Amino acid sequence: MTTGTSRTTTGTGRTAAGTPEPTRADGADQAEDAGQAGCADAAERADQAARADRVRGCLLGGALGDALGWPVEFQRLERILDRHGPEGVRSLAFAPGGLAEVTDDTQMTLFTAEGLLQAGEATSAAVLPAVHAAYRRWLRTQCEAVPQPDATGLLAEAWLYASRAPGNACLSGLEAHVTPPAALPVALGRRGPVNPDSKGCGTVMRSAPFGLLGLGPDRAFRLAADCAQLTHGHPTGALAAGAFAALVDRLVGGAEPRAAVVATIAQTAGLPGAEETVADLERAVRIADEGVPDFDAVERVGLGWIAEECLAIGVHGLLAAAETGPRRALTLSVTHSGDSDSTGSVCGNLLGAAYGAAALPQDWLDQIEGTETLLRIADLLVATSSRP
Repeated sequence: MTTGTSRTTTGTGRTAAGTPEPTRADGADQAEDAGQAGCADAAERADQAARADRVRGCLLGGALGDALGWPVEFQRLERILDRHGPEGVRSLAFAPGGLAEVTDDTQMTLFTAEGLLQAGEATSAAVLPAVHAAYRRWLRTQCEAVPQPDATGLLAEAWLYASRAPGNACLSGLEAHVTPPAALPVALGRRGPVNPDSKGCGTVMRSAPFGLLGLGPDRAFRLAADCAQLTHGHPTGALAAGAFAALVDRLVGGAEPRAAVVATIAQTAGLPGAEETVADLERAVRIADEGVPDFDAVERVGLGWIAEECLAIGVHGLLAAAETGPRRALTLSVTHSGDSDSTGSVCGNLLGAAYGAAALPQDWLDQIEGTETLLRIADLLVATSSRP
């Protein structure tokens, strides 16, 4: 901006009018500004790298907990301790191919992610049919032995064609509906039309990807809850899935684990029909605060067959990790008389989302199947969440 009056310098550091001449060159100001911008850019890149590591950690951790718990699912705690020793499950079981196997928990998590990536936009109108179509593709992997020659995407990956005790409600709900029922989604707190009495943990164990797109806790919650209704109609199944996705969103965003849990409980408590989910989450926090976590404490949280208990065991493991570290937290999450692969998967999702892939036991990660696919899908989610 000019004022119409010219100023000339005298070469003595003063203007012709006798006022002091600024001694700092414009170039120095620009250099300082550039330096500050460079620092900001570096900090932003560091934040993005940390977030990407947490997204990868979430998917890898879920698969790790799944593989750790799958061999002891359906076994009583006493039998597990008799076979594995007093410290619980501390090693992976290997399949004939030489890698530890994952189950429907990891399979459906991957297909959830594929559906989200294909939805185009993060609205219920777009996500519900896209995720339902992805789950129908997963259903094919449970009914067919190998991929078809023209298969694409996850359907082309032969290692996913394995049926390892998939949930009945997931199977029946998808078999009964070629497309999502027109009544979906129903309001939170109301029963849906698909398996209206079911609140099995199948809604929770597949829902981590809703929290990996940077949508914010509210949108992640709602989309996960809506898609839970594709197979499970009980309100608690949807609410627990929503709470899980919201918690993952907070952790991947860098929130401290306990603060993220407290915020998620508060978010869920304000919703209709959330009493069961909130009660189990609050119990998990209380038990985690009582002292050194052990297997009896985990069984006091629950057994994980139903959605709210599965989430609560995962949260208990997340909070226990502050004292025990991720390896021991994963052992705690699977060494009990319940749905060990699902609780291990959910705990692993949360640990990876909180601490990143770098914090997970590398010797275990090297021994599980599907890691290349998990990393590829994680990077696609990161790229999608980074778009303007």
